[in-house]
Amino acid sequence: MDLFDYMRQNNKEKESPLAARMRPRTLDEVVGQQHIIARDKLLYRAISADKLSSIILYGPPGTGKTTLAKVIAGTTKAEFMQINATIAGKKDMEDVVNKAKDNLGMYGKKTILFIDEIHRFNKGQQDYLLPFVEDGTVILIGATTENPYFEVNGALISRSIIFELKPLTADDIKVLLNRAVTDNERGMGAYKAVLETDAADFLADLADGDARHALNAIELGILTTPRSEDGLIHITKEVAEECIQKKVARYDKDGDNHYDTISAFIKSMRGSDPDAAVYYLARMLNAGEDPKFIVRRMMVCASEDVGNADPQALQVAVSASLAVERLGMPEARITLAQAASYIATAPKSNAAICAIDDAMATVRETGNLPIPSHLQDAHYKSAGKLGHGIGYKYAHDYPNNYVEQQYLPYELNGKEFYNPSGNGYEVKIKEHMKKLKGQK
Repeated sequence: MDLFDYMRQNNKEKESPLAARMRPRTLDEVVGQQHIIARDKLLYRAISADKLSSIILYGPPGTGKTTLAKVIAGTTKAEFMQINATIAGKKDMEDVVNKAKDNLGMYGKKTILFIDEIHRFNKGQQDYLLPFVEDGTVILIGATTENPYFEVNGALISRSIIFELKPLTADDIKVLLNRAVTDNERGMGAYKAVLETDAADFLADLADGDARHALNAIELGILTTPRSEDGLIHITKEVAEECIQKKVARYDKDGDNHYDTISAFIKSMRGSDPDAAVYYLARMLNAGEDPKFIVRRMMVCASEDVGNADPQALQVAVSASLAVERLGMPEARITLAQAASYIATAPKSNAAICAIDDAMATVRETGNLPIPSHLQDAHYKSAGKLGHGIGYKYAHDYPNNYVEQQYLPYELNGKEFYNPSGNGYEVKIKEHMKKLKGQK
């Protein structure tokens, strides 16, 4: 490093945002994530012993993925290299791989490659890395905010250990805030600021588990708040409110939160909890989710989870779909809430989906079995010569519009696919079918 590089590095460290300056340098400085970096956990032991294998760090923004990578960089004896998938191309990866080969071949030294936002790499870029991860040329550390099982090459996943990072708790955030305010070396200690308790509570809550968001807010507060008569900068709740303003909606319509929230919404309706269903509906609408997508999922739920226990549920969902198209937001939120609460409180039955899944499995196993000849089409000339339609019994010619005859292929005689539940309208369906089949 020459003089200019040294000065550039020093200036960069001084001018970096507080969140970057306060990044822990050792595992013991890391706050939170004790489920994976407590002293008795695998990741802590692997980092401490410098015996790391390829890993993928997965979690929301601000939970410490890059922090853990930097800690590893500061403790390992291996060569540590970093690229960001949002800007790196194949040439960058080729350079890293060539250097890693030299390190291993000439010096017997391992290379750790940290790829931030690894989900941004396309399939071809991920495939390029695979053989070098497999043969140990590089040890991969991938960081992603998206579910790696959706976004990362399955072969890379199979050769890596996945560690999921959780949003930091409010207490974790307060530890970081107080550390940043008082730290003289890397934090804001020289400014002589005082973080009041209610302000710390407010920032920790509004940060929603994102340490970076909280630290950015406290830095802004200290830099823009004038000193009081006592010579101190007082960060009050009022100051904190101005700096952070609004809880960040952690929701990406193409990402993990999209799938997690719609999943919670469906499961709440299935579980007959209208309060939770409306809550998750509100979260999706607040984050800008497409109401048409939401109502399509409600139509599926109405058939899959309610079915004939309350046939009206599907009609409500379909009507809601039409209303959403004609009304638009914000009025459509009312219709969506009405439909969601109706589906959630309706009696439940999964008999319809069980019936079609069982029937499709049978079709796959048995193929196209012959249709009984009396059910085959007899509307064309000479059909009778083939025996088509002969012997068919017209149901409306018999009492209660029912007559017993073979409808399934003969090979499936007696097979039952649809089994009505004991809930809602399906009780009447079951009684009706029992009555029909019992008549002579």
